[in-house]
Amino acid sequence: MAKRVFIIVLDSTGVGEMPDAGVFGDEGANTLQTVAAHPAFSMPNMKELGLFNLDGMDWCEGVAEPKGAIARMTEASMGKDTTTGHWEMAGIISKNPMPTYPDGFPEDIIREFERQTGRGVLVNKPYSGTEVIRAYGDEMVRTGKLIVYTSADSVFQIAAHEDVVDCETLYEYCRIARKILTGEHAVGRVIARPFIGSNGEYTRTPGRHDFSLEPTGITILDQIKDAGKDVLAVGKIKDIFAGRGITDFVYTANNKEGIERTLEYMDRDFDGLCFTNLVDCDMIYGHRRDIEGYATALSYFDERLADILAKMREDDLLIMTADHGCDPGYVKHTDHTREYVPCVMYGKKVEPVNYHTRSTFADIGATVLKYLGIDQKIAGEAMF
Repeated sequence: MAKRVFIIVLDSTGVGEMPDAGVFGDEGANTLQTVAAHPAFSMPNMKELGLFNLDGMDWCEGVAEPKGAIARMTEASMGKDTTTGHWEMAGIISKNPMPTYPDGFPEDIIREFERQTGRGVLVNKPYSGTEVIRAYGDEMVRTGKLIVYTSADSVFQIAAHEDVVDCETLYEYCRIARKILTGEHAVGRVIARPFIGSNGEYTRTPGRHDFSLEPTGITILDQIKDAGKDVLAVGKIKDIFAGRGITDFVYTANNKEGIERTLEYMDRDFDGLCFTNLVDCDMIYGHRRDIEGYATALSYFDERLADILAKMREDDLLIMTADHGCDPGYVKHTDHTREYVPCVMYGKKVEPVNYHTRSTFADIGATVLKYLGIDQKIAGEAMF
């Protein structure tokens, strides 16, 4: 009988600093603790499944008998970004961090990018995505130069006004950058950031598109597809894995749409994996230090979790996790935070066991492969 696995990534919902958080400048970070203290926070369904029974949850009371299986996941990779986190849960442990550019990209990289695109470059330094278009949007529109910026993550971001550079052309510029950024400069993602507006009042559009580095090793997506099964991607999953190992996909504009598309896939007869990323908590609320928005987004997910659980079939497995932290109450910076992440698992045939603190996110991928009856070729150890 066909088995279906659903992984839902609550992007950036960390559950407390890892032992090496100080190395990353993240001592004391705890995304979920910060958010749960806000009056807008309510996750009764996740609580019943065991979210607050995880190791380290001494700040919140759990339930006597969780309905789900749970584990606290340790990131074994040297990073705290989206790509590294997703790759690790899919079986790749990245021992060397992806390159970052706190002082901007080297001059030769920028000059070659200008040569190939035929456009000049503005900024070339770390910047908030909303602030950079506010500060340089007028100049971009006036001169046609591309806003190139980065962050604490391994990213090369290109922002352009849609009336000056249409989205398809911007995507082509991103492909050019992706080909330039190789070897020691092989950043995790090149990101298109189109925006609209005028006279200093600009907003980013849903036309964002990520051009990721291809995974450096075999992933569960590869293994599941090679086994002749389905791999369905919702949200930015296709971009994170550079399209590899995916049989069907749908992009989404926000968490609401991501949940709706996942529910639609749940109505489909398939055999394999549906992999969903819900990005709002990270992109809209975490980096912008919006605790109320973050709390509201998690509460909305929990409300819709009832719909997800109602659609689960006899042999379905649901896994809810995260890829890193992004504590909206952290005052030292506005970047991701080095944290443990939750793993809450539910299925009608899944025993409600606490698997405690695991040594790598890859245990999620190993568990998926074992559940689907596929011989494991990735890192990690199956939990059941």
